[in-house]
Amino acid sequence: MFGGRAIHWLVRDRLHSQTTASPVLSFLVSKKEQESIGVGMKSLRALALFGAGVSGLLSFATIASSDEAEHGLEAPSYPWPHKGILSSYDHASIRRGHQVYQEVCASCHSMSLISYRDLVGVAYTEEETKAMAAEIEVVDGPNDEGEMFTRPGKLSDRFPQPYANEQAARFANGGAYPPDLSLITKARHNGQNYVFALLTGYRDPPAGVSIREGLHYNAYFPGGAIAMPKMLNDGAVEYEDGTPATEAQMGKDIVTFLSWAAEPEMEERKLMGFKWIFVLSLALLQAAYYRRLRWSVLKSRKLVLDVVN
Repeated sequence: MFGGRAIHWLVRDRLHSQTTASPVLSFLVSKKEQESIGVGMKSLRALALFGAGVSGLLSFATIASSDEAEHGLEAPSYPWPHKGILSSYDHASIRRGHQVYQEVCASCHSMSLISYRDLVGVAYTEEETKAMAAEIEVVDGPNDEGEMFTRPGKLSDRFPQPYANEQAARFANGGAYPPDLSLITKARHNGQNYVFALLTGYRDPPAGVSIREGLHYNAYFPGGAIAMPKMLNDGAVEYEDGTPATEAQMGKDIVTFLSWAAEPEMEERKLMGFKWIFVLSLALLQAAYYRRLRWSVLKSRKLVLDVVN
């Protein structure tokens, strides 16, 4: 920035002195020397433009680097199979993603908006879902005696919460409050790509970057220091269908599961939209035909103007 301004003022003073002295120079110097002076002025102008461009690029790079440090790296775009206009979820991936959530993420994260009934017909059969819900204990009541009691879970119950309250969650995670994952892919900018990049973006801090104890380096997290430890490691789960549980595969499956949790009605909405578009297209064709039939007589008639009478 300073170099660009210095060049700008130097060129301005030089041009001003040469402009004010031009009437005198026209009598004292030859035409050839005047041409050489003009070439020098053009060179100074080019140098000034080059300096301004370099200073602008340096300032832009400084702003970009500071923005990157504050907001984290921009997540790459991945070809999610359910992002097309008529595409649907990969239900096998949803099932695997739920398994990853149960075995890896459920111990420290919550999903308060999803019940076991939502999984029926999407990832599991009704019998499988009932058996899964019966494995948890739910505090219910009061009973006829006014006391609370515990019972096996039912399809209408939501996923169990890992902590009793926010204070317990912060205490167990070094002061950081783990977010609810029900709408995480909608609550973050570039949600699906960001979550995948975050889960698979744990690295050792680069040279010159120090991370305090209890935090972990992740370039995609704002500030680069995140309290959540690395959740996905190769072989962390054993998939029921025999799919190799690599870090990338688990990241893809858990993001697909979280995307479904945020928009469980997406497939029904797309199907309904397709039906409405089909019906409206038929109505449009009928309206076009009726318009042509109705106005064809008026548009094809000839008017004769009798200018005499």
